[in-house]
Amino acid sequence: MISEIPNPHRIPPEFHAQPEARGEVVTQDLASSLAVLGEDLAARQRATHRDATAFSVIMEGRPKDLRPALPDEIYWIAAEALRNAFHYARARRIEIEIRYGARQFRLRVRDDGIGIDAGLVSREWRAGHRALRGMRERARRIGGRLEVWAEQDAGTEVELTIPWSAAYAVMPAGVLICSRARWGRIHE
Repeated sequence: MISEIPNPHRIPPEFHAQPEARGEVVTQDLASSLAVLGEDLAARQRATHRDATAFSVIMEGRPKDLRPALPDEIYWIAAEALRNAFHYARARRIEIEIRYGARQFRLRVRDDGIGIDAGLVSREWRAGHRALRGMRERARRIGGRLEVWAEQDAGTEVELTIPWSAAYAVMPAGVLICSRARWGRIHE
């Protein structure tokens, strides 16, 4: 199932604009929370620039309960990638894709902007720019992996993957498991 999240309920901009200043995030519905943040960033961009970036959230698969604390961690990673895309990419389009798969949870933030310098992606740090390192460290802390692909004038894609065993509170149906006794398939 693939669905695009249309016009989320509006939450006051100060709620998501700088959540790190308050030290808390409400992410019971990850897709809606990220849609609100992206729409807020797009609205701010429209207020200061004539050409605003198109923004969308695409969700694939039926949402599954994530392990406690994961929605907030995923939100922080996606929020950093979104802020960077809106601030630096000069993109015409920015998209978030959330996939609740049987084998892994995947989140992608991609844009069609100017791309990131390959040296910055490989170094992960330069004075005043610690975002990639921080995002990768946060991904590792939750049992995930963060990959970044970028090409000059072709955009950037940030992908977070978390294996089902680290991501979901309950194992998804159809996942093969192994016990000492035998292999088996979990069914819903």
